[in-house]
This record gives sequence, C-alpha cells and structure tokens, in this order.
Amino acid sequence: MKFKIHSDISYVVETPTTFIFNIHALRTNNQIIIEEQLLLDPFIPIEEFSYNDGTSRFVRLKTNANTSFTISYSATVDMYYKVINEEQSIGNMAIEKLDGNIIPFLFPSRYCQSDKLQKLAYKEFGSIQNIYSKVMAITDWIYNNVEYVSGSSNAQTSALDTITERMGICRDFAHLGITLCRALSIPARYFTGYAYQLNPPDFHACFEAYINGNWIIFDATRLVPLNGLIKIATGRDAADAAVASIFGNIITTGIHVECQAVDQNFTPFYNDKNSLQGLSFQ
Repeated sequence: MKFKIHSDISYVVETPTTFIFNIHALRTNNQIIIEEQLLLDPFIPIEEFSYNDGTSRFVRLKTNANTSFTISYSATVDMYYKVINEEQSIGNMAIEKLDGNIIPFLFPSRYCQSDKLQKLAYKEFGSIQNIYSKVMAITDWIYNNVEYVSGSSNAQTSALDTITERMGICRDFAHLGITLCRALSIPARYFTGYAYQLNPPDFHACFEAYINGNWIIFDATRLVPLNGLIKIATGRDAADAAVASIFGNIITTGIHVECQAVDQNFTPFYNDKNSLQGLSFQ
C-alpha cells in the first residue's frame, strides 16, 4: 500500500537554538521509502544521524537568534503489514524467554508509570487469559473511559495524570495503553507517525504490544485506520520519539501534515473487538 506523506513546521527563533527533528519515515523491511525530500526555507546546514541500530532517523540544526524558518519533508512510502490471526495471538508471555531488546519495554518510564497502576490493571484485565484479547480490552477501556479533548494536556502529562483527569489527546491515550500493558507484564512501546484520514491532520501517536514474537499495533483513539499509519519512530514513550526536540527559546508558527493513499483500492482496517486479528508492521 503506497502513501504520499508531507509535513511543514515553521518557527520564529528568539535565541540561539538547536533543533533535533524526527520527521522522516522509518526505513524497515516492511516500510520502503520510494522517494523523499527534505527542504529548509531559508537554507540552514543540517546534520543527519541515527541510533537504535540505525533505524531511527534524525536531523540536527543550529539557528541564530531573531530568525525564522520552515522545515519541510515529503516522501512516497510503500507500506506492508501482516495480519495476526487467533492462533498467533494465543499463549502466555514467557518473560524469561524474551530477547534482551524487548525487556526495556516492560519497565516503567517517564510518562508510563506502570508500577503505580498495577492494581487497576489487574482488577480490570487480570482475568483475561488471551494476551491479544487483554490488550484489546485495555484499548476498549481507554476509548470508553477517557475523553479525547484537543489541547487538554501538555508535554508534562503522564499516564497517571490521564487516568486521573480522564481526558487527553492521542499521545496520552498511547501512554495509558502502554502503562496498563506493562503493569500486566506485556511489553509495549510508543509509536509516532503519519496517519491517513486523521482529522484535523497532524502527527499521530498510538502504541504497539509485543505478543508472541510480534509487535502488534493498537490505537485507543479509533481516529484512523491501523493500515493507514506510516511509522516515524518507536520508543519507551514520547520522550524517545518526539517529532521535535528544541534546545532554546522559540515560537511555533505553523504545523501542516498530510498523508494520502496513492492506491484507489485502500480498505481501512480497525481493531475489531469481536475478532482476534491485529496488524504487525515488523
């Protein structure tokens, strides 16, 4: 499935500032970058770098005071996914057999205080045996108990805040899903990307749970089709996968994001609580 993605972010810079952007589509075996372009207006020298075994893609730049600029990224991406059926999602999570690179996604993190929500998690979901059904129940619970309200949170809002306030944005829904999964010893990680049919258009956040060897995508907001997501990054939480990390004093003057399906036969896929099917972008 091919998508065209685009983003523009504009700033007014008040003091000398360093930016680290994470807006490139990720290169994986299941996400092929056909073409892409990064532009800065006016031109500013940039440095591209990566970490996480070369998968995460970053751009770093330094600006002077009293300047303004726009960074623009465009790409055509061919995205593949596999459907995880009932047989592949049944089983128990054997912590002692997990690979070392999965283990960090079991631990509490800055925005996902899973150690503080274990009582709630076990009360609501502890009796569900099938792991996929358990994560699907978490996703449904968040959708039914947390109100999506634009502008209702900020960069300091954690899963504990969201469970208290019972409102948030996609970032908060993702953090809460991750937190409840980890409280039940299910590895979970933050996902940020471009999203088809998101209204209003913006970058989008959801989460992946590690189930029987597969990272399976879940979105408690139900705002976009799961097979309409183009991955930018994953991490323990938003601190690892921020679209922009800014070290200085700036004003954001505009954000424009697009994600359009190239193929005309696109069929949206959503989490279906009545089936044991999920999507993996590994």
